[in-house]
Amino acid sequence: MYKQFLSAFEKAILSSKREIKDIELIAVSKKKTIKDIQTVIDQGHISFGENQTQEIESKWPLLKSNQPDLKLNFIGSIQSRKVESIYEHCEVIHSLDRIKIVKIFDKLEKSKKIVREYFIQINTGNEAQKSGVTMKEADEFISQCLREYRLKIIGLMCIPPVDDDPKKHFLNLKALADNFNLQKLSMGMSNDYDVAIACGATHIRVGTQIFGARN
Repeated sequence: MYKQFLSAFEKAILSSKREIKDIELIAVSKKKTIKDIQTVIDQGHISFGENQTQEIESKWPLLKSNQPDLKLNFIGSIQSRKVESIYEHCEVIHSLDRIKIVKIFDKLEKSKKIVREYFIQINTGNEAQKSGVTMKEADEFISQCLREYRLKIIGLMCIPPVDDDPKKHFLNLKALADNFNLQKLSMGMSNDYDVAIACGATHIRVGTQIFGARN
């Protein structure tokens, strides 16, 4: 499945007149076994995404011990008691959305001297059940993060509402990122990655089309 998706992914990039090297494909491996993940690693892929610390702790130390250049992205909602584990295991965190969480990561970086990369998650649809900073609060939140903390914030992330046109959400995210000169956009999943690429995505998070349906 991976090679088949890679072909479609590259076609979507070329049809949007983008460069393949400018877009990182994150293989979302939640609920997948070490064996499933290793199959994709063996085909040359190194960037993966998870959203549960229990899964990260049970799978990734072994996978990384066999291949140290693997990159793990945390793409789920962040609980304060899980921050240290996320920081220890993940090179990139896509879901900063509360100052309380930002402060804990900032403190960890100061004490452990390991720099991670961060995205701020924006709730572009202002959905009550979804994580992320609301559009109304986004300017102030981003400003405060950049002004008061030393985290390496590289961009913004969003997950559009399932029943809405994703394009307007992706374009709103891009406009917000441009206002703060943030270069990276984590947006687009299995069902809308082509739209996200056309709207300027730099990081695409795809699970089903790479690994198949989850149990």
